[in-house]
Amino acid sequence: MEQKKIFMTGDRPTGKLHIGHYVGALRRRVELQNSGLYDECYVMIADTQALTDYYDNPDRIRESVIEVALDYLSCGVDPSRSTIFVQSRIPELFELTCYYLDLVTLSRLERNPTVKSEMRQKGMEDSIPVGFLCYPVSQAADITAFDADTVPAGEDQAPMVEQCQEIVHKFNSLYGETLVMPHLLLPENDSCKRLPGLDGKAKMSKSLNNCIYLSDDEQTVNKKVMTMFTDPMHLNINDKGHTKDNPVFIYLDAFATDDHFRRFYSQYENLEALKRKYEDGGLGDVEVKRFLARVINDVLEPIRQKRHEYENDIPGVYRILEEGTEKARAKAMATIHRVRRAIKINYFEDRKLIEKQVKRFKKQHQDEENLKAYLAKQKKA
Repeated sequence: MEQKKIFMTGDRPTGKLHIGHYVGALRRRVELQNSGLYDECYVMIADTQALTDYYDNPDRIRESVIEVALDYLSCGVDPSRSTIFVQSRIPELFELTCYYLDLVTLSRLERNPTVKSEMRQKGMEDSIPVGFLCYPVSQAADITAFDADTVPAGEDQAPMVEQCQEIVHKFNSLYGETLVMPHLLLPENDSCKRLPGLDGKAKMSKSLNNCIYLSDDEQTVNKKVMTMFTDPMHLNINDKGHTKDNPVFIYLDAFATDDHFRRFYSQYENLEALKRKYEDGGLGDVEVKRFLARVINDVLEPIRQKRHEYENDIPGVYRILEEGTEKARAKAMATIHRVRRAIKINYFEDRKLIEKQVKRFKKQHQDEENLKAYLAKQKKA
């Protein structure tokens, strides 16, 4: 039977999603969902994973689940095509995690670059919750539970998918071909792989407060864009500017289209023409930022409108999550049955095992009776 094409991805509910999530993953998920290339699509709200470092603030997770769901739906994740579900409501994921923990060493977990980076960012070097250290294993369970062969995500998730691949390889080598090998699908646009923060930091992050959120209104976006870090050497309009590693131009790479130039900045044919002008001098940062703000607001406006529609039916959004979670659990249960069979702990479902034990003990009892008969005969002799 031909292997189905399945993608699986998700986000931690620690607040609203931002435009880094959008260009790094969300936009691609919707494209893949609508492409017709995938038989099944799974999008997870990873609340259990979020609790690994927000265990002391469960209310934040609780309130953020609906925010993330609204962001998914407003960006075009369609519950009739993609299964949106809540991680904590699928116990099979934690059972898989338990089995996979036996296949990973502590030193390997400590070497995971994504985990190391987040530990430094959150100041966990001296006191690391075990759940946080082990969340790459939990993530491997999330991916493999749904037989996903594709994981659309940002560049920062590459070490996580690599660790998942190691677990799948080791499991299949030990127990036979049971799990599907996943592969990371990065954004095609290099600027989308890791969108920098407004402050020029390496990554846009909620915890660093350097984000533009998908739900930000037009005025908020304008204000945030005008505060953006840009080329520190471009002090005057006539100074030659640098577009490489300049957050304003990285954002334009990620969002601006030729159509945006036709509608909002017709004096330039496209982004390459704008870059040449900035690099030659004679173009101010404020003017470029105003254009960027118009571009971002143009992208976000239909998302905002759709979000408002879903906000008017919050019980309906929870029904989508509940129905999606039930569907996702059925898929995970099928996987867990295969895994139990592979590692030979499917005691109650394996009729052959029961029949084998019946024969074994019947033979043992028969042998005992034969031995008794033999000894009794020898004694008489």
